[in-house]
Amino acid sequence: MAKTNYQSVDEYHSTLPPDVATRMQQVRDVIHTIVPEVEETISYQIPCFRYKGYLLYYAAFPNHITLSHPFSAAFLQHFQAQLASYKVSKAAIQLPHTQPLPIGFIEEVIRFRKDENDANPAKTKK
Repeated sequence: MAKTNYQSVDEYHSTLPPDVATRMQQVRDVIHTIVPEVEETISYQIPCFRYKGYLLYYAAFPNHITLSHPFSAAFLQHFQAQLASYKVSKAAIQLPHTQPLPIGFIEEVIRFRKDENDANPAKTKK
């Protein structure tokens, strides 16, 4: 992925190996299914999904996909058991390419983040 000036999520996906692009598209589809009004953008040169503020970022790496956001303490506590299976920081969850994509878990993450944003929408500048 030499190009670093992506203008769209589709453009970002087009630079990935086909198997990784398919996994990324599966995550993207889950996001759009759960939050149909989500807006796609590129931020920090990776795909970003906005819904009442930042919902989630995702990125592809040689060995994993990362779901990222500065996760709340409530998020980390709620998903503590599931997160034990992955490499995790306060802002990233790594989903290894060597394992099946955990669609059910991703759906739960998106629903939780949507609920957080519904409860605390980002303030917009006037």
